[in-house]
Amino acid sequence: MSIEDNKRIVLRFFEEGPSKGDLRAADELLAPNFALHTPLPSAPGIKGMNDVITACRSAFEHLNVTVEDMVAEEDKVAARFTARGIHKGAFMDLVPTGKSITMTGIEIFRIENGKIAELWGEANLLGLMQQLGILPPLGQ
Repeated sequence: MSIEDNKRIVLRFFEEGPSKGDLRAADELLAPNFALHTPLPSAPGIKGMNDVITACRSAFEHLNVTVEDMVAEEDKVAARFTARGIHKGAFMDLVPTGKSITMTGIEIFRIENGKIAELWGEANLLGLMQQLGILPPLGQ
């Protein structure tokens, strides 16, 4: 597969998975031995990814994830994203606040045989906690 093909796979994952909540996309796009590496607790494999997508979409109404940039080399694709939504459901044991959020993050995907084999994800959870009023802004 070409680097452009790999980028298309990652873009489709963001558009159909986190943004639309279509769990079939994860089933189609993730390798059977998929490994998820994020700070959020989850089950291993495809089930873990589907659990994370479901938890985020349940916690944040009108969740939309926009891919801002993608950089690819060989079998890896790095994507910088912005997620927006309204905190209407429980998230990480936090009661809903009703606040609008904008969270940024970066994920690195490893593509193998046209499927996502691994995903490493980091998001600005500190900024999210500040937006939700759980933590004060830095310097206060």
